[in-house]
Amino acid sequence: MQKIILVGYMAVGKSTIGKILAEKRQMKWVDLDKIIEKNEKLTVADIFKEKGEIYFRKQEHLEFKKLIAAPENLIISTGGGTPCYANNHLLLKADNVVSIYLYATIDELYNRLKDNAAERPLVANQSEEELKEFIAKNLFDRSYFYNQATFKINTGGKTPEAIAIEIEALLN
Repeated sequence: MQKIILVGYMAVGKSTIGKILAEKRQMKWVDLDKIIEKNEKLTVADIFKEKGEIYFRKQEHLEFKKLIAAPENLIISTGGGTPCYANNHLLLKADNVVSIYLYATIDELYNRLKDNAAERPLVANQSEEELKEFIAKNLFDRSYFYNQATFKINTGGKTPEAIAIEIEALLN
């Protein structure tokens, strides 16, 4: 069972690209955050608010392990922090896994995040300067984990369709 796992920072396009890639490869696509939201009957933001980040990370790890072990081919879009907690980065190296780190510049990420930051618990209510600094620090802290991926793709200036085509070329 092949698993194609998309990792990277918030707003880099993991979900959008995952859907397109699933269509192209005729595989099932799942969004890890959406699975957790469905199970908890709460949004990720509300889980953070009501139960805390540690609770969320535990649920994320359990669901991620289930998806990796599932007896079907899957494309999995992870949350931005997924590879960085509970040794999830080790799951990116499993036998049946191909992982792709999607990345963009701090300015690109800022421009994608600024208009919907309120929906993202880690960046809500930050000024432009705070948000850019937060992104830079987070990327620095998470780079080791993201770089465990099999492949790395710069998403800057590319359409989601073009990125999906680029991933297809790597996988074939």
